[in-house]
Amino acid sequence: MEQTENWRKKIFTIYTGQAFSLLSSSAVQFSIIWWITVETSSAFALTIASVIGLLPQALIGLFAGVWIDRFNRKKIMIIADIVVALSSLFLGILFFIGIKSIIYVYIVLLIRALGETFHKPALQAAIPQLVPPSELSKAGGFGQMINSATSMVGPMLGAFLMSITTLQYAMIVDVLGAVLAVSTLSFIKIPKRRIEQTIKLSFIQDMKQGIRAFKSNKALLRLSIPMLISTIIFVPLGTLLPLMVKGYFNGTAWHNGVVQTLFSSGMLIAAMVIGITGGLKKQFLMISISTGLLGICALIGGILPASMFWVFCIVVFVMGTTGMGFNIPFISYIQRTVPAENLGKVISLVTSVMSFAAPVGMFIAGPVSEIIGVSSWMFFAGIIMIFIGILCYILTKEFDIPLRNEVATNYK
Repeated sequence: MEQTENWRKKIFTIYTGQAFSLLSSSAVQFSIIWWITVETSSAFALTIASVIGLLPQALIGLFAGVWIDRFNRKKIMIIADIVVALSSLFLGILFFIGIKSIIYVYIVLLIRALGETFHKPALQAAIPQLVPPSELSKAGGFGQMINSATSMVGPMLGAFLMSITTLQYAMIVDVLGAVLAVSTLSFIKIPKRRIEQTIKLSFIQDMKQGIRAFKSNKALLRLSIPMLISTIIFVPLGTLLPLMVKGYFNGTAWHNGVVQTLFSSGMLIAAMVIGITGGLKKQFLMISISTGLLGICALIGGILPASMFWVFCIVVFVMGTTGMGFNIPFISYIQRTVPAENLGKVISLVTSVMSFAAPVGMFIAGPVSEIIGVSSWMFFAGIIMIFIGILCYILTKEFDIPLRNEVATNYK
């Protein structure tokens, strides 16, 4: 695979454009959810919006992966950005002429989720075409730093827009963000892939090939088990933080804002550190340590007395950093070890499974925390995560070769 020496410049250019797109998308997503909240005051309506956002990746992620591996990944990203921008423009025009139906809002949310289903795996699959294998963790850290920063600033921008204007004007911001993202991406030349495949596979055969590529990577297969359980546990921890603040610490909206900001700040700083240093040379060890640390933080958070809110804030900050410690090396390992012709399929498959795991975790954590309390849920979730960290190390230590010495030895 051809990789240019000025990969840092290319990655910086790509992510600069993506920063505008992610920021505008985050702001618009907040604006749409806030509009639904104000217009309906319905938890059911918000639940439908959340499900619509998860369904495309969960249901068609693997199919999308086949197209990502078959066609030009740069064009797929550009088309996805343009389609999402057009859907935002469409909704904005409808609102301008007085058609304010929640059905159309749901349709636009579905289109946005479809765009994300193609765009994100295509970007992750294209990165190894630009970045040397030993530098993928740094590139992943930089990308996650952009994601974390935009996820922090985006809702604030959305709240500002909705306070001074209406939803149709907020949708225009998304169009501008997409234009900037497409413009910067258009200037980047992504090396062509040399796919050694003499027999043209059918769509189903191609999809099965992606599944086989996943199953044949023994280290990835073993790593996916603790990662799946971690997702089931980790996602509810972040979602239930507001209930912990309000119900256990008797906090206000201001206290919740502090906690959410610290959680996101932890993610941002961890991504920045990994982006600069690449993290630990033994990537599986980093994943195992991060998982265990998350468990320790959750356990401590669950046993703190209600009078120690500020200690809880410190715990939440550390908790935010641990998410990057297992997410970034996990994706970079996939990028390093999965062949280019199957990379999009494998990333989409993993993302689809994780998209299913997140709501499963919520369906478990919600009722259980109602019965035993959020603090007790955090305590028991922490114990589980500590054991998952140990399990992860046991399952993967034989494959944990330092990055500079890593070779493709993890295939049968």
